[in-house]
Amino acid sequence: MTETWRYCGNQIKLWRMHAGVSREELGKEANYEYESVKSMEQGRRRPTARLLQVADEMCGAGGKLLAAQEYLKPDPFPARAQEFMAIESEAIARHSYDALLIPGLLQTEEYARALISESHPPLDDETVEERVRARMQRQGALTLKTGTVFSFVLYEASLRTMVGGKEVMLRQLERVLDVGKLRNVSIQVLPQGRCNGLSLNGSMVLMETTDHDRYAYVEAPETSALHSDPVRVSALAEAHGMIRMQALSVEESAEFIRQGVEEL
Repeated sequence: MTETWRYCGNQIKLWRMHAGVSREELGKEANYEYESVKSMEQGRRRPTARLLQVADEMCGAGGKLLAAQEYLKPDPFPARAQEFMAIESEAIARHSYDALLIPGLLQTEEYARALISESHPPLDDETVEERVRARMQRQGALTLKTGTVFSFVLYEASLRTMVGGKEVMLRQLERVLDVGKLRNVSIQVLPQGRCNGLSLNGSMVLMETTDHDRYAYVEAPETSALHSDPVRVSALAEAHGMIRMQALSVEESAEFIRQGVEEL
């Protein structure tokens, strides 16, 4: 629930009551169940463009309810990740380790949609599409910011998760191989069984900005942390360095991934 949802939902309710329109009538005209209209009015669900349009017409709001659409657009990224995304956009160096999933910067649209659409609680279709679009747009940094160094270490498990099914995973591995050919990108694979004490602790991202400020970002289901404290950043950088030392070389990693493609 967000304050924006609550405010816009309350405006729908106030206009509806002033016009003498019942929830049942509004829901029938907008093709929503009573409980769906109630949830949107109370801010438990984001009021949809359809409901705003119908409510505006039925209640004679003269466009005042429709104007809320601009403030109800889905966030392109979860709130907990927005500061990280802002820093990432300014980074001159970005190094990451991913334990279970292909990182967002390397994902195909199909793979990203399979992941995002399976979020829990479920996201509405508009939010799914906005987040997929934003993730694809974010990947432009790989080719537009050629002066930025990107390095990725992928734990072997991330190459074998079968997100979206066989065909989606096949195209995903091919995408990883293609991105690995960019001169400012390096991709390494950490085979299972190596560096177990660190490789199983989860994913991390290390970043350096143009002002040479250093950050570390760690994420887990429903939580994340962005670190700027030098001691914490240094500890995570050391862990990343140890993982990277145990990973295959760039050339060996490309061959490892190609074998995975052939096995699919």
